[in-house]
Amino acid sequence: MLRQTQRRRSRWLEGQSRRNMRIHAIRKCQTNRQRNSLLFAIHDQWAS
Repeated sequence: MLRQTQRRRSRWLEGQSRRNMRIHAIRKCQTNRQRNSLLFAIHDQWAS
């Protein structure tokens, strides 16, 4: 019985971490995109 609950908890934790990883990846992607757009905007100002 105890082993079963431990297994269930570990599975749940695994799911949580996977969800968190996806959220982090999305956030990282968004910040990188913002940073890149800022860099390009600055670059365009210097270029002209």
